[in-house]
Amino acid sequence: MALTLGQNLARAAYSTLLRLGTPAYLARLWWRGRAEPLYRHAMGQRLALGSAAQAPGAIWLHAVSLGETRAAAALVQALRTVRPGTRFVFTHGTATGLEAGKALMQPGDTQTWLPFDTPGAVRRFLRAQQPVLGVLMETEIWPNLLLEAAAAGVPMVLANARLSERSARKGERFAALLRPAAERLSLALAQTEADAQRLRASGVADVCVAGNLKYDLNPDAAQAARGQRWRQAIGRPVVAMTNTRVGEEGPLLQAWAALPAPRPQLLIVPRHPQRFDEVAQRVVEAGFTLSRRSGWIDDLPPAEANNADVWLGDSLGEMALYYGAADVALLGGSFEPLGGHNLIESAASGCPIVLGPSTFNFAEAAELALAEGAAWRVASLPAAVALAQQLLNDHARLAAAAAQARAFSARHRGAAQRMATEIAALLAPVALTSPAAR
Repeated sequence: MALTLGQNLARAAYSTLLRLGTPAYLARLWWRGRAEPLYRHAMGQRLALGSAAQAPGAIWLHAVSLGETRAAAALVQALRTVRPGTRFVFTHGTATGLEAGKALMQPGDTQTWLPFDTPGAVRRFLRAQQPVLGVLMETEIWPNLLLEAAAAGVPMVLANARLSERSARKGERFAALLRPAAERLSLALAQTEADAQRLRASGVADVCVAGNLKYDLNPDAAQAARGQRWRQAIGRPVVAMTNTRVGEEGPLLQAWAALPAPRPQLLIVPRHPQRFDEVAQRVVEAGFTLSRRSGWIDDLPPAEANNADVWLGDSLGEMALYYGAADVALLGGSFEPLGGHNLIESAASGCPIVLGPSTFNFAEAAELALAEGAAWRVASLPAAVALAQQLLNDHARLAAAAAQARAFSARHRGAAQRMATEIAALLAPVALTSPAAR
C-alpha cells in the first residue's frame, strides 16, 4: 500500500531526525555503560554494522527489556514445540533484556541489539539476518522497521500486544507516522479485547485476542524455596515493594517510619539496576539500617541482615526469590502515574499484592485480580503500608488471598499455545532451515 504525501513527509522528517540524532544516541548508550557495561557491548550492532550474514529461515523475535524477554520465553518454547527445528534471531534494546535473552538461546540461534530505527540500519539488519518472519513483543511499533520489513517481504507479528488508552491517544497525534507502520503488521495477538479494539482503530488489519503470556510463566521453584527459607530464618513478616520507580521510595520509607515497632522486614526491589545505589542511599538517609542482597553469599541472609530494617533486592532475575520471601507485596510503578508493572508474577508465586491507583499497563489483569480476591487497590503508599500491616495481623485473610492469587494465575494460562498456533499458521508454507540442513 502506497504512502500518502503527508505520510511520506512524516517518515522523511522522522528518519532525518534519527540520522541527525545518531551521534547523541550512541553517546547516551556509552554514558549508560558507566553503570551498566553491557550497553557498551557490540555498539556497531545498534547500526547493524559488522554483523555476519546468517542463513535464511529464522524467526526474528524482538523483546526490548527484561519483562518482555521473560514473557517471550513461554512463546519461544511453544514455537519450538509446534515448529521443531526453528531457529531464532533474538534482538533487544536494553542491557537487562540482552542478559535475560541469553537463557532463550539454543544452538543455531543468534542474538543482537535491535538496530536504531533508521532506514539504512534496518535494511542492513534484514539483509544480514534474513528472517522468515518477525515477532515484536507487546508495544514495539517502529515506523522504519515495519515499513522496511514489508518491503523485504518479511511478515511481522505484534505478540502479547497491548495498547493503553493513553498510548492510543498519543498515537493519534502522530498518525501520519505510526498508522502506516501499524498497517504493515500481518497480525497482532492482543492481550485483551480492549487492546484489540484500540489496535484495530490504530490501523492493524488482523487482530485476535490471545491472552497474556505472563500467565504462562512459572516461578523458579528453587528461588521460591530459597525465599521461603529466608522468611523462616528471619522469623518475622516480610513486606516487599517490587519494581519501584522514581518518586516511590520516599513516600514508602516515610510511611514505614510511621509504623509502630517492631516493624515487619521491608524488602525493596527497584525496577532498574542503575538505581540500586541511589535507592540504597535514600534508605540510609531516611535513618534505616540496610542490607543489600548483592552482598549475601550464603543460602540464608547473613546475621547482620537479620538486624537490618530494610533489605535491598539489588539483583536481576530473582523475583521469584523475593516473592517467595514476602508475605505480601506492594506493586511498584502503580503509585506514580506510570501504569504499574507485572502483577501476575506475584500472583503465580502465591504472594497477594496491593496495587496503587495507576495500573493501565496491566488494566485487565489488575481488574481480574481485584475481582478474584488476589489483590487489593488503595489510593496511596501510606494506605498501602497500613493495609499490609492489617493483613499481616489477619492470618486467615492473608492465607485465603494467597490461595486466590495462585488460582487466579492458573485460570488464565494458555496464551503461549494460542499465539504459537497463530504464528505457525503464517509460517505453514515456509520450510525453516535448521543448522543440520545447511
